[in-house]
Parts: sequence; structure tokens; C-alpha cells
Amino acid sequence: MNASGILGATPEHIVRLASYGLAAVVTKTFTEKPREGYSPPIILKLRNCGYINAVGLANPGAELLPQVVRKGKELGLVTIVSVGGSSIDEFVKVSTVAIDSGADMLELNLGCPHTKGYGLDIGSDPLNVYEVVKAVSSLSSVPVVAKLGLSDNYIKSSGKALEGGARALTLINTVKAMIIDVYSAKPVLSNVFGGMSGPPIHPIAVKVIYDVYEEYEPEIVGVGGVVDWVSAAELILAGAKALQVGSALSTKPKETIDSILEGLEIWVKELGLTRIIDLVGLAHKK
Repeated sequence: MNASGILGATPEHIVRLASYGLAAVVTKTFTEKPREGYSPPIILKLRNCGYINAVGLANPGAELLPQVVRKGKELGLVTIVSVGGSSIDEFVKVSTVAIDSGADMLELNLGCPHTKGYGLDIGSDPLNVYEVVKAVSSLSSVPVVAKLGLSDNYIKSSGKALEGGARALTLINTVKAMIIDVYSAKPVLSNVFGGMSGPPIHPIAVKVIYDVYEEYEPEIVGVGGVVDWVSAAELILAGAKALQVGSALSTKPKETIDSILEGLEIWVKELGLTRIIDLVGLAHKK
């Protein structure tokens, strides 16, 4: 599936994502009211690889959610709504709209590192994670996935999300980073810092997924620097049962997805196996 934040804010975006050959689509993070986000510059391509962005959770607001979910369902795709909020009440309100719209799953954004009062500001506190997940999980039988970012408490936050009723964890979100212009001597992003994505964070994602799987063996959606079948396979071996692709969709998205799937299929056969699920968490086997 795509990582939240890569398109997914309008029905037209869903059509475009569907053309990439994904098994499921994840919407952009929706909040109760529309958010304009930060002023440009909001995204930078790193010199070597990857990106740093500080979009500020820009989205059209929950009012547009029914149209977005409807388009995903029309296309026969599992449709996962990314839900954002600065309070339990906002998480509940947006989740209710998503559920009423027919969302197949909810992914709670508890990991965005660059929007004050949202994401990681909530997800780095295990008790906050528990309370948000518990409140949303109690709304319906629609599965809830908690998306967490890198923090000192990621293992405890993961445990509290599961305790609160999360059926799975999405690990990880972008990682706090910044770039300074050496001539103006000023940070380049309007928000000063942002979230780094792409290959630079891949080893971090592998470590977080490995640690959380070692502790709880939960259902994990792995995300972070998946650009080819090898990077995808690493997350599977660490414990991920599903995958999201983000930055790699910025260029030749259909070719990237096809290449990852083809490579994984060959990998499984070369190992003499028939099911990729037999490789989930294999790096933990003694």
C-alpha cells in the first residue's frame, strides 16, 4: 500500500494511486477541519537520496472523506483512512466520519514529527496512545491500526496501542531532521525542521520493527525507505506482515511497485518456500 501523505486527499488521488498496482490505499491524514499546512518551502530533496518535508498535515477536512472512501471502494481497493487529531475528541469525530463512510480500516496518525499538537506529540506518550486508541477502537468493529514514529518510548507506546485495542501497528513515520542553507545561514524549510523519509531512515525502520516484534509479535505494517524488493524483504524478516511505500512513489511508481512484487516472489522461490508469510519475523528465529 502507499504510505499516508503520498496523495490520498481527493477522489482523483485515489484513482491515481490505484493505477500503481497497490493492494490497498491509505488516504492522506484527515483532521476534523481543513488545514492549509505550512507555507513553502515544505519539501526538499536530499543531495544523496530521500526527502525532508514539513507539509503541516494539510488536508481538506473530514467533510470530504465520504467522497474519497467511496472512490476507493468503487475501485475495489481496501481503503484505509488515516486519522489525525490534536485531542481524543477530534480523533473520535474524524474516525466516526470514516467509519460511516465505509472505511475498511483506520490508521491513527500518532507519529507525524513536525506538526505541533498532533502526531508524535501524542504518540511519544504511551498513556496518550492508549487513550486515543481505546476511544477509537470502542466505536465499531472496523480494525484500528496505530501508526507510530521514532521516540524514546516507541516500545512502550506500541504496547499501549495494542493494549488499547489496535489490531496492528504501522512502523515507522518520518524522522525529525532539518537542512540549513549555508549562504543565508537559515533553515530552508518554513517550519525550520521536518520529517525525513526514504532510504536514509530505512535502517531505523528495520530496528524499530525488529524491537517491537521481538517484544510483542504484533501485526506490523512496515514503512520506511522501501525502494526495492531487498529493502522490502528486510522489513518482512524483521517482523512486518504488510508494507507501505512512500518516497519511492515520487518517480516511476507503477514500475517500482511491480519490481518490488516481482523481486519478492523470486526471493521466496529461491529460498525454497511457497508463502511469503513464512518469512515474517524470520530474523528472530534462533
